[in-house]
Amino acid sequence: MRNPMTRRAGFAGLAVASIVILAGCGTGGSTAEGPAALTELGDPEGAVSILAWPGYVEDGTNYPEYDWVSGFEEATGCMVTTKTYGTSDEAVSLMKTGDYDVVAASGDASLRMMVAGDVQPVNTDLVPSYAGIYDFLKNQSHNSLDGVAYGVPHGYGANLLQYNTEVFAEAPTSWSVVWEANSPYAGKITSYDSPIYIADAALYLMKTQPDLGITNPYALDETQFAAAVELLKVQRTNVGEYWSDYLAQAQSFTTGDSVVGTSWQVITNVLQGEGAPIEAVLPVEGSTGWSDTWMISATTEAPTCAYLWLEHMADPETNAMATGYFGEAPSSDAACSFREDCEAFHAGDAAYAAQLWYWTTPTAECLDGRTDAVCMDYPAWTQAWQEIKG
Repeated sequence: MRNPMTRRAGFAGLAVASIVILAGCGTGGSTAEGPAALTELGDPEGAVSILAWPGYVEDGTNYPEYDWVSGFEEATGCMVTTKTYGTSDEAVSLMKTGDYDVVAASGDASLRMMVAGDVQPVNTDLVPSYAGIYDFLKNQSHNSLDGVAYGVPHGYGANLLQYNTEVFAEAPTSWSVVWEANSPYAGKITSYDSPIYIADAALYLMKTQPDLGITNPYALDETQFAAAVELLKVQRTNVGEYWSDYLAQAQSFTTGDSVVGTSWQVITNVLQGEGAPIEAVLPVEGSTGWSDTWMISATTEAPTCAYLWLEHMADPETNAMATGYFGEAPSSDAACSFREDCEAFHAGDAAYAAQLWYWTTPTAECLDGRTDAVCMDYPAWTQAWQEIKG
């Protein structure tokens, strides 16, 4: 069960409706590489199909007060259908079917979609609320390509170090507690179950073994990659649980099966709300994290409805409700006017955000700018992850 962070039921239907009224008719052209960004909105097509993480498209079914779909449908005439996915790999595969108009993608999926031509450039001038989004979320490698925006930031958060306060007399300050070979917490360490977790090992090595020359945990040459994989293989003997379902991860802390490991702020909030002796910190090394992006399919037949959805989700009131429901920082200061917990999520704190390395798809072309090296791409990460877990 998700832990709702706000109790507001409003949405920005009038704002969305005004865009429809002001929109002209017409669409952009296309290029050999894929469609060009839309130049004008046309008449709403009547329906939009959305692919998203669970909790990103709520219509009041789970909680009546959390409904940012019904008002959108009433204001625009775009009826929403939704499919949820469980992993970024699943999202990438589903987008290739062409069955979805819009996707909410994390950085370990979005670059793959951009490069493959599965999503299209976004004309941010057609998304009025885009102007108010935090600058540090814009034009990043996970939501733009060659300087062109491919989506609208939704929310963001850090992968935190969560711990049981009854086990730890003092709060841990370093990720070392999950990486040391002879850990006193062996069997009760929890780690995120995804190839992208290799970046967590790389980030730790970047801070503790500078001789490896790692400057970006998603840009690893063969030697750097081998060091990260070896660290993960050592850790494997101490990991009691690899998790992707955050409710299952929360349960393992409740039972005491896990006492320390990678977690999200929303999990900590759920556990604390249940009275569990749990805290979470951002360690001194910094952390990986996520900044999710709303993107539009390259083959959509509902471009106007798709753009209207992007604006709806960027609108401060809707964004506050949606990100608060999931448990992450919103995308703008204006959204914090509709939330009371922005400080807890470090919303708008650029210095805090600078300590995060948002999930990004590794590519053979090194993302750290090196031209004299070949980096290990995502398929190599996937294969290594299978070997790590055995």
